[in-house]
Formats: sequence, structure tokens, C-alpha cells
Amino acid sequence: MGMQNRTLIKYKLHHVLFWLLVAGVWYFLRYQDYDTKEIAMQITTVKTVALAMAVYITNLFLIPQLLYKKKYFLAVITFILLILLSSFIKVFVMGEILNQPDMFSLAGNLKLKMYENVITDFFLVLTGASFKLMYDQVKMQQRLANAAKEKAETELSFLKSQINPHFLFNSLNSVYFLINKENDDARDALHKFSEMLRYQLYEGKDSLVPVEKELSYLKDYVDLQKLRKNSNCSVEFNCATDVKG
Repeated sequence: MGMQNRTLIKYKLHHVLFWLLVAGVWYFLRYQDYDTKEIAMQITTVKTVALAMAVYITNLFLIPQLLYKKKYFLAVITFILLILLSSFIKVFVMGEILNQPDMFSLAGNLKLKMYENVITDFFLVLTGASFKLMYDQVKMQQRLANAAKEKAETELSFLKSQINPHFLFNSLNSVYFLINKENDDARDALHKFSEMLRYQLYEGKDSLVPVEKELSYLKDYVDLQKLRKNSNCSVEFNCATDVKG
């Protein structure tokens, strides 16, 4: 939870710093167009907030909820309406700050108003959407690459699990036949070890196993352990004959 909170704070901090940079650049380039720096700061804030809201609505809603779901016509119409609504609200607020109600009117230099408040926002928000699309494409490629890598590793592990036991049992069988036929103890010990190994690899991992196989495994284990002890070690194994299933 702590790691997630730190990541979220870092993520939000990056966004805050980016928009502060955008506001700072715009203010530095345009503050001389206004009577006071205070008014220039207010206009900068309005423009930056309006642009940021349009970008986030596009990237967080329009793209994943409409574009990625192949609702292309609805996505285009909604995007255009978003730009128009954002521009009209921005112009209205700027007119109030500058005490110029005619800014919201269609009278006057309409082409200039459209260029500064609609066309510019259209391409800026579209640029933000392009970065979103490129970022999602890169992330998707990474996920596909990771999925392919995990699939390859899983298949390789499966092949290893199939090859290694076969190799091991074949080797044990070869050793078994190399042992002198008259050495019954060695052959019997190797045979028990092979059966224990087979049970562990193929049957012992199941959620349910016959209890008699568990008993057989236990007896073989005890017999192998007795080989490491001398005659002073005595082991007594007792089990009812009707223990089954």
C-alpha cells in the first residue's frame, strides 16, 4: 500500500509539474499583452486549466471508453463538442476577467476568435491524445512481449519437467542392469529409490492419493535409511492390513 501511494504521488507530481511548466511558458510569452501581471496570471490560469481538463477528459474517457471500443463516430462528435464547450467557457471567463463581454459574442473578428480559442485548443488536445495513444501502444507491445516470454518460459519448463524425469529413470535403469545380478541388496535398494522418485514426481503431487501408496513409500524410505545404519539400529513398522483407499 505504501509503495502504491508513493507511485501515485509521484505520478500526480509529474502532471502538476508539467502543467506548471506549460503555464509558465505561456505566461512568459504573453504577459505583455495585458495591462497588469495579475490579469495575465489569471488569464494564464484559465487557459491552462481549460486545456488540462480537455486533455484529461479526452485521454481518460473518450479514448478508452469510445475510441478503444470502436465507437469512432461517437468519439469524433464528442471530441468536437468537448473542444467547443471548453473554448466557449474559457472565452466567457476571460471576458469576465478582462471586463470585455463582447469576447463571448460572435461579432467582431470571428476568424481570430476561432483560431485563438477553438482551432488552437483542437490541435493541442489532439497532440495530448496522440501521446496517450503512443503510450498505450508501447505498453501493449510490452505486455505482448512479456506474455510471449512467459509462455515460452512455461513451455520450456514443461519440456524440462518431461525430459529430466525420463532421463533420470533411464539412467537408473542403466545403472540397475550394470549391477551384478547376484547383488540383490544393491538392486533392491536402487529399485526402491526409483519407485520413491516416481511416486514423488508423478503421484505424490495430487490432492488425493491412495493411502496404501503412501505406506509403500514410507516403507521404502525406512528400508533405504536402514542401509545407512549398522546392526545396532532397529526399526519396527506396524500397520493394519485393512488400511486402504
